[in-house]
Amino acid sequence: MPTHKVTFLPADVTVDVDPSLYPYHRLGKPGSLLDIALANGVGIRHACDGMGACGSCHVLIEQGMENLSESEDEEVDVINRLPNSDLSSRLACQAVVHGDVRVRIP
Repeated sequence: MPTHKVTFLPADVTVDVDPSLYPYHRLGKPGSLLDIALANGVGIRHACDGMGACGSCHVLIEQGMENLSESEDEEVDVINRLPNSDLSSRLACQAVVHGDVRVRIP
């Protein structure tokens, strides 16, 4: 199975992700940006422990949106309530990586 590169900004940390090893850290969906970040020492707030309910793990996708799982209605509802969300917004706990992605943690 091919690996993917996930870059977290502004930390400027790029990790090679092997989907056969999901889950990494066991918070959020297996293979989510939150799962990968926490397993690699990148801090992302997660007040609801990756349940997709609070929006504290909000991130902006700078590149590779097409390489993430589709947003579900519940995630979209949470994002729409956030004051600083836009079309590049995702919840790190819900966005499962399927290819190379560059993510900005606000």
